Order: sequence, then structure tokens, then C-alpha cells
Amino acid sequence: ERGGGGGLRRNLSLASMLWAHPQHVSTKRGGSTGSGANQLRKKRSESFASVDSDGGGGTASSSLDNLDSLPPIFHANRPELRQAVMEAIQEVVSELEDLHTNINAQAPSHIHADEIILTYARSNTVEMFLKAAAAKNRKFQVVICEGAPHFGGHAMAKSLAASNIDTTVINDSATFAIMARVNKVLLPAHAVLANGGLIAPSGSHMVALAANQNSVPVVSVTGMFKLCPQYPHEGQDTLNDLVSPSSVLDYAEMSDFGMTEVEYINPVHDYIPPQLINLYVTNIGGFQPSYIYRLLAEYYHSDDWESFE
Repeated sequence: ERGGGGGLRRNLSLASMLWAHPQHVSTKRGGSTGSGANQLRKKRSESFASVDSDGGGGTASSSLDNLDSLPPIFHANRPELRQAVMEAIQEVVSELEDLHTNINAQAPSHIHADEIILTYARSNTVEMFLKAAAAKNRKFQVVICEGAPHFGGHAMAKSLAASNIDTTVINDSATFAIMARVNKVLLPAHAVLANGGLIAPSGSHMVALAANQNSVPVVSVTGMFKLCPQYPHEGQDTLNDLVSPSSVLDYAEMSDFGMTEVEYINPVHDYIPPQLINLYVTNIGGFQPSYIYRLLAEYYHSDDWESFE
């Protein structure tokens, strides 16, 4: 569609575009008898100018005969639609290509000399963020929680140490004990919710609680493509998955006497409420959790993200 100024209105909602799917086309009830399924099957066959299986005479009709029953979106002539879609795809591709470059450029503004940075498990975005700060001749120390049961912190510590960054790996249970010495916490992100909450690897909620108790700022490093219009109506179960507990306990130990009555839960992610997050460092700048709601209007059409409320 075009606005009053003749320009293309590109902010079409997902709900409006879904009208182009066949399941949204309602068939008109005529005088002929038959079930709804037979009418839909007949309509579909006619739309492809094919022979109706119930006609028996081998007659074929063009899809032009059914234009009156189609929504108005089918009648709109949009020669510029292809170019608009290609531009939108190219914009997303360019954003993903420049994602880490834009995030890493902000590293010297958030990591200062002689600081002790604590992070949890492994994240390529956080890892590159720390290496970018070290490349600016910033001398700092990194404390990594190992991230049991997958122990991604071990691999991340090895990678940071190879870049001459002072790195220490600790058990997850020692997080609260060392938090008093930490200057800043960097957490990875699986998703950023509409209320400013964070979906992070399992165990990150414990780190955020320990940081909040010791008044240590918590910073999440993520790209804007992880912004999600969903709200945490399900609490810790929001965007979460439960995987096999075999990484925590061997199957042989589960069959021991008395262990069969124990319920094992191995979640993949944690939900961290926005009051435990101080700042989001993204590829378009740094934002507080309270501003995430405003960013939804720029990245999602209102008809799309309001349906998640």
C-alpha cells in the first residue's frame, strides 16, 4: 500500500501479511450441498485450474473466477514489493556482519585498567568483547565460572589465556565468595525479553543475585537480533528447555537404591529479571533494561509484539 505522500508503507505487520496464506481465505457458501471440506477441496482444485474430482466431466476453471472471494490484499498491485523485501534482507545481513565490530568498539568504554571482570560459562560475544579491550592495552583480570555441567568456562579461559589475558577459573559454588572482589559482571544472552529481562545460560541467575547482594554492576553483551517481544509470563520457564540429566548424574547412579524417587531437573537457561541487570551493551549502543520496551517499536511492528503481552 502507499501512503498519502505516495511513498511505500513498509511497516506491514505479520498479521496483515498472513492474509496471503490460503488458510485465511474463507469460502463463500453457495446453493450447492456438501461438507466444508469438500467445498475447500473443490475451491483449491479450481484455483489451480485443475479438474474437479467430483465434477466427472473434466471441466477446468481459472482461478480468476474466484477473485471475488479473496481478501483485498490479493488484488493489490505491488511491483515494488520484491525490492523492499530484498532491501530488508540485505539490512539484516549487514547488521549481522557488523555485529561484533560495533559491540567490540565499545569495550574500552566499559572495561578499565586493573579491573576484575567476572563472567559465566562461554560466550563468543563476551569472549571477543574482552579480547577487544585487551587489544587496547587494557590490563585487567577475568574470573570465569566454569558453567557446570557443560563446563564451557574451561574452553573460554584457555582462549583468553592464549590472548595474554590474566584468567582464573572458579567453581560455580565459589561465585558468592569472590564477588566482593569483582568490579563488574559480564553475562551472555540467549534472548532479551520485552520487559528488559534476560534469558541466559543456566546458572547465570545465581551470579546476578550474588552481584546484586554485593552491589556489583551486571552488564549483558548481546546483539539486537536477540531482542524478543515475549514477556516472562511463565517465570523461569520462559523460553526454557529441560534436557537429559545424564550430564549431571550417570544413569548407573540413578538406578541405585533410593535414587529412583528423586526428580532430576536440568534446565538449559535461566530467566534474570530486569532489576538485576544494569546495562545492555548492544551493537547500536548501551541501554538500560527500562529502555528495551522502546526498542520494540523500532524492531517490531506494533501488531506483532503487542500480541505477546
